[in-house]
Amino acid sequence: MEDSNNTLVIIADVNPVWWARHNASHDTTKSFESFMQSLLLFCNSYLMINHNNKLAFIACHTEECTFLYPKENSDAGEIFEGDENTIRDGKFEVFVEMNEQITKKLQEIVQTNNQDENAHIVPATLLPGALTKALCYLHSEEKKVLNMKNNKARILILKGSADVSTQYMSVMNCIFAAQKKNILIDSCALLNPSGFLQQASDITGGIYFNVEDISGLLQYMLWMFLPDVNLREKLELPISLQIDYRAACFCHRQLVDVGFVCSICLSIYCQFMPKCLTCQTKFKLPSLMSKPKKKKKEVI
Repeated sequence: MEDSNNTLVIIADVNPVWWARHNASHDTTKSFESFMQSLLLFCNSYLMINHNNKLAFIACHTEECTFLYPKENSDAGEIFEGDENTIRDGKFEVFVEMNEQITKKLQEIVQTNNQDENAHIVPATLLPGALTKALCYLHSEEKKVLNMKNNKARILILKGSADVSTQYMSVMNCIFAAQKKNILIDSCALLNPSGFLQQASDITGGIYFNVEDISGLLQYMLWMFLPDVNLREKLELPISLQIDYRAACFCHRQLVDVGFVCSICLSIYCQFMPKCLTCQTKFKLPSLMSKPKKKKKEVI
C-alpha cells in the first residue's frame, strides 16, 4: 500500500477585537465558544473518517500565531500515551488529547493577550505568519512520505477580520508557494467576504465560502471541507462567480483597480513613478518621449 500525506492544517482567526465586536453586535457572549466548539467537532470528524489523516491547528491573532496542536516534537494524530487520569471512558484517546491541548493553549493565549478589545480600529490578524508556519509544517510532513505523488495536504483558513493591504505581498508569496507544492487552500470567510481568501482558494484549486451565520458553521464545514479532495467532483459545491483580484500597490500598499506595472519586475504602482522602487529601472515620461519624424511630402 502506498503512503500518502493526508495532513490538514487549520488556521483559525482568534482576533480578540473582532470577536468582541461580533459578540456585541449580536448581543451574545457565546459566539466565540460556539465557533471553537464547531472547530473541535470538525477536527474529531476529520481524524475519525480515516485513520491515516493527520491534523494540525494554528491560532493567529494580532500579536502572534502559534500551534495549538500537535505538541512540539510530536506527530499530529499520533496515539496519546497519557496516564490513567487523562484518559476518559468512552472517548478515543487522540480526541481527548487534541481537545484538551487546543482548549488549554487557547486559554493561555486569551489570558496573555493585552489587546484592547474596545479599540476603535480592528488590528490586523497575522495571516501571513500563520500561512508560513503551515507551509513549513507540511513541508516537514512531506519528507516522511515515501511516494510524493499521493500528496493530499490541505490548509483550511477561517478568518473573520478584514484584509489588510500591507499584507498583500506576503500572503501572495505564501499562496504561490502552496500552488507550487500542490497544496490546496480551502477558505471560510466569517460574515464579511475576503479578497485574499478568494485568491488563495482560486489559485490553489480549493474551495472558498462566505459564512453569513456562524451558528451554522459546523454544517457548512462538514458538507464542504470534510470530504476528500477526490470526492469533490461528485458533490454539488458552491462556485465563486466573482473573485476580487485587485492587487496592492508597492508605493502606498493600497488595493487598486487600475495601476502602472513595471515591465522589468512587474511591480505595481497606483501612480506614475519616474523610477521603480524595486528594481531601480528608470521610466521615460510620456511627454519627454521622442516624437516621430515627419514624413517628407513626395514631389510629383
